[in-house]
Amino acid sequence: EVQLVESGGGLVQAGGSLTLSCAASGFLFGDYGIGWFRQAPGKEPEGVSCISKSDGSTYYADSVKGRFPITRGNARNTVYLQMNSMKPEDTAVYYCAADLGYYSDYACRSLYATYWGQGTQVTVSS
Repeated sequence: EVQLVESGGGLVQAGGSLTLSCAASGFLFGDYGIGWFRQAPGKEPEGVSCISKSDGSTYYADSVKGRFPITRGNARNTVYLQMNSMKPEDTAVYYCAADLGYYSDYACRSLYATYWGQGTQVTVSS
């Protein structure tokens, strides 16, 4: 059974940090790119950051560039999103997703994914 399980969400004050984890199982993790996506109330979903399967190339939305580094721990089948200098506009449900192969900028922006997690709530207070 394919599973993507997010953890690490919660409530944080503006300027603070959270680290989200996405633990994958049930598929060959090394063959998939992993992405983080978010949806805030009343807004369209957004591709936040994606990391490719092989060379680890990354994509970041302009809204998080320089604040939210993405890393993957292949030995643990886990991808991390370190969220720093958080802003109230970062409040959303964050989802991780997996797509086979290389996660291009276009694919990440377009929310391409084969598998999705259930999401974790992140709330940033002002």
